[in-house]
Amino acid sequence: MEAFESFVAVALEDEGFVVSEAVKFPVKQPTAKSAYVEVQTHGFEVDLVAARGDRLVLASVKSAFGSRGVVAEHVTGATANLRARKLYALLNNDAVRDAVVLGASQRFGYRPEQIEIRLYVGRFAAPTTGVHEVKIRQWCATQKVGAGPIRVFGVSDVVAKVVRAAQKKQYRNNPVLVTMKALEAAGLLKLALPDPIDDNQGLLTAD
Repeated sequence: MEAFESFVAVALEDEGFVVSEAVKFPVKQPTAKSAYVEVQTHGFEVDLVAARGDRLVLASVKSAFGSRGVVAEHVTGATANLRARKLYALLNNDAVRDAVVLGASQRFGYRPEQIEIRLYVGRFAAPTTGVHEVKIRQWCATQKVGAGPIRVFGVSDVVAKVVRAAQKKQYRNNPVLVTMKALEAAGLLKLALPDPIDDNQGLLTAD
């Protein structure tokens, strides 16, 4: 599990989910051959899978720290950059995301309408203007797959839930939570939340 994925996992656990590392689902896709029709099956990896009684979450996690950030056109698929578009195939490729949702339904026993796709972002491109974040959230709100729109969570959403988890008195031998508590003990961090956390955050209506 990568570093930012570990933060996201704690945030999901704070919502009552049991979280698994990356899981691969078989996806059938046509090849580029023009002489005849050929279909190949590829294993498509979902970064995190989180389960609880009423919901299964398939999470695409992109930290993008130390880079330009997550670009709206890459997420939506409105780019000529094939490699960039494929990085977000779970979101912008109907065939992939439908196959993954169906595969998750069959493997884990959840109905498709109980399966939710989420995008977790560490850094959006152009964070000063916020234009890419707005475009991504608006586009994801229009997508209908599984339980409904694709939900988007930024780093502030994730860290707020991690802080809430770290505030609990019960000790957990979790690297993320121990790091938070160590920083507090050193006087470098105050584990306090200024506002109540909304567990329904991440869902933006398409106005």
